[in-house]
Amino acid sequence: MTKGMGRVICDITISIDGYSAGLNQTEERPFGDDGGDGSGDKLHAWMFDTPEENRAEVDQWTAAKAFIMGRNMFGPVRGEWDRQWNGWWGDNPPFHAPVFVLTHHARDAQPMDGGTTYYFVTDGIESALAQAHAAAGDGDVVIAGGATAINQYLAAGLIDELRLHIVPLTLGAGTRLFEGVPPLKLEQVKSRAASLVTHVTYRVLG
Repeated sequence: MTKGMGRVICDITISIDGYSAGLNQTEERPFGDDGGDGSGDKLHAWMFDTPEENRAEVDQWTAAKAFIMGRNMFGPVRGEWDRQWNGWWGDNPPFHAPVFVLTHHARDAQPMDGGTTYYFVTDGIESALAQAHAAAGDGDVVIAGGATAINQYLAAGLIDELRLHIVPLTLGAGTRLFEGVPPLKLEQVKSRAASLVTHVTYRVLG
């Protein structure tokens, strides 16, 4: 972490075998074969079925001052932007802060209700992080996913802390956290078991 900047934090829900989404993702099934209907109902039941039990972890996530996500986490549109797709997150996304979307195709910034504005970054992960830090000031930046985007930041040594929400199911295939990432040295900071998930936080030492 650079002096005067907040932390860079990965915050992601994964299956016990490390997948953040299953195979066969589509616009209607953003999490693919996730053990449910593909809407994320199995992977993310801890957020929606037991919200009060996990309020601290959700509030910690939304306290970030800027977010970064891959294009696939923003929405399923590939190639050039051929329509005004505003993401899987609805008209009032939960971020309430600037969100920097990694993409190969330029697009104008998209303001949404509730304080969220999407900025589309075409010149790489380090540029997105620099812009997110500038927007966040001394606040934290969360790399919100998906796993492919997080893996790029991990491989580049740009993440300070991992917050993993580990759900007791296996997917067997899909998009996997740590795929292609060199070995990491981690220090466990805290863990908490809830009825549908175990929350574990690690400091990335190198």
